[in-house]
Amino acid sequence: MNPPMIAPWQTFPVHPDVAIRVVRPMPELPAWLDQAIDTIWTSEQARLDGALFNGRVFSADVISPRLVCGHWTEFRRIVAQMRRPDLHPALGIRPLAVGGIITGQDGVIFGRRPTRSVYQAGEWQLPPAGSVDLNAARDEGRVDVVAMVLQELAEELGLSAADVSPPVPVCIVEHPGSHVLDLGMAMHTELSAEAIAARHAASGNGEYDPLTVVRLTDLVSFIAGDAVNLQAPIFLQEIGLISKNL
Repeated sequence: MNPPMIAPWQTFPVHPDVAIRVVRPMPELPAWLDQAIDTIWTSEQARLDGALFNGRVFSADVISPRLVCGHWTEFRRIVAQMRRPDLHPALGIRPLAVGGIITGQDGVIFGRRPTRSVYQAGEWQLPPAGSVDLNAARDEGRVDVVAMVLQELAEELGLSAADVSPPVPVCIVEHPGSHVLDLGMAMHTELSAEAIAARHAASGNGEYDPLTVVRLTDLVSFIAGDAVNLQAPIFLQEIGLISKNL
């Protein structure tokens, strides 16, 4: 059974205990492809004043509800595929990112991405969010996505694991152009919107400007009225906060 298509992202259901595994090495590149990637990478580095780092990110090869298998890839390959989706047949990259879906007593947390971001610049998203990198690597090829999202939570929002319920994987959505995969992970906090804002201001890394908490009654109008990334309403639909008929 094929996963459903939603606006126009492909959605993959996952089990709350889904395992992520590295099962093969990063593939070698033919010379023509390596050169094409270098050209794009050099251009992006110049545009962003050398701010990019060619770290390692998990790329999925096979997705099933209980197991996602893949390999580590270079960030420069991901950037190249974002800028030139026609390279996907040769690269075959599906880079995985984690994203929070944090509900609280005052609503759902949203943050606006920096305008200079490589991916979905200037759009509102459900924070925290970030690529699954080598900080999530564990023994025997295991990849700890829960630890990854909690690391992003501390860095981006200034919140600790004690401030939220244990993250629960909800689903994976795939961007139809870049083939970036976002794994939504649901959490709940008892902190008020005021307390969240204070923690973000005091300890967050400035990734989101602004950060806001949207009341449940305002979710539909917020999503319709501003630049919200396409995975956010899918995640909110999956946890039952907005209708799947929208």
